[in-house]
Amino acid sequence: MRIPASKYPVERLTLPNGLRVVLTPDRAAPVVGVAVVYDVGIRSEPQGRTGFAHLFEHLMFQGSESLEKLAHFRYVQGSGGTFNGSTHFDYTDYFETLPSNALERALFLEADRMRSPRLTEENLRNQVDVVKEEIRVNVLNRPYGGFPWLRLPPVMFDTFANAHDGYGSFDDLESATVADAADFFDRYYACGNAVLAVSGDFDVATATALIERHFGDVPARPAPVRPDFAEPDLTAERRSSYEDRLAPLPAVAAAWRVPDPITDLEAYLPYVVLAEVLTDGDASRLVERLVLRDRTVTSVGGYVGFMGEPFAVRDPTALVLQAHLPPGGDVDKVLRSVEEECQRIATDGLTPDELSRTQARMATHLLRDTDAVLGRALQMAVLEQQRGEPELLNQLHTLIGGVTEEQVVAAAAELVPSRRAAVEVIAGGAK
Repeated sequence: MRIPASKYPVERLTLPNGLRVVLTPDRAAPVVGVAVVYDVGIRSEPQGRTGFAHLFEHLMFQGSESLEKLAHFRYVQGSGGTFNGSTHFDYTDYFETLPSNALERALFLEADRMRSPRLTEENLRNQVDVVKEEIRVNVLNRPYGGFPWLRLPPVMFDTFANAHDGYGSFDDLESATVADAADFFDRYYACGNAVLAVSGDFDVATATALIERHFGDVPARPAPVRPDFAEPDLTAERRSSYEDRLAPLPAVAAAWRVPDPITDLEAYLPYVVLAEVLTDGDASRLVERLVLRDRTVTSVGGYVGFMGEPFAVRDPTALVLQAHLPPGGDVDKVLRSVEEECQRIATDGLTPDELSRTQARMATHLLRDTDAVLGRALQMAVLEQQRGEPELLNQLHTLIGGVTEEQVVAAAAELVPSRRAAVEVIAGGAK
């Protein structure tokens, strides 16, 4: 399916201290998006410090070299802007959306905490408590908390980097010290390990001068050597189950390894498309069969990447399918049905218009996600960081459109039980 490329301009530069900068001007509306992405995520955490990447994200909002606690919040909101940050498997991001006349303010704020966040015992203990409460709310006291993104990796993977709990254990969080935080900052929050992206209403020359003014004197530190997270593919099925005392219905999630999304994008893309062919919309293979016809599940979804971000993740990662079942549902029957549908695609191919319909919907979603200036800045920053190709922002939807039926068929043939990791949720809430 031919899908035209978008035409967002992309300018790149690297400051003498190693900070990479990506700019995409768009004068359509007086708004700018600013994003700083650091090449450190859950997989980078050392043993004994589970949850530290997320904890440090919180610490970056607790004041900086020139500003007291909560000042960052006040300056952004006082400019009419919004802000946040988030932790992922392979990176951590910080971002703002503001009126374009507040661009310099955003650049100052990000440079100030890149230079020196306020790492104190008071801030650390306070944010440990905040993160612990977040774990209670989002995982421990929520039905299906951590399912499947925390529950599947330890079934599929063997190494600590890929398999550990990215939210962190209370013991690890409570034992963290200010010295640990300072070491984490020195190692991972270096200019050479970061990308700054700015999108929206600005003049490139003016923005470049502002960036050099505010970031140019941040001390130069090189990026750390990134560990090798590689693991061999599964050769036999792995299964696990656990009881969720709050879950009202049983559930199951299954995952299969996919090709390296960075070094083998051409082989990877068919799996991204296949996940949507299987689960996106009432006409998709698994919704039509499992939900509408067989009624063996109440809902089913599929995506690539344990956090569902196919173009912001490194190898190893997986295609994930998850489903909730009615009371007394048969997990083995559901997994057999998934296997049968994948083999049906592998044997019979796709129906007329099935691929083009899916590709059109995926392209629409990709274009919508980068229509807003902040979505564009975040996508560019990650593409620069992981691939050195922020220009892919204009091409991802066209590459999706270039995936062929033969490639999707070949991908479906790889979703076999011997390569599958699965985790079952036993409902405790129905008792």
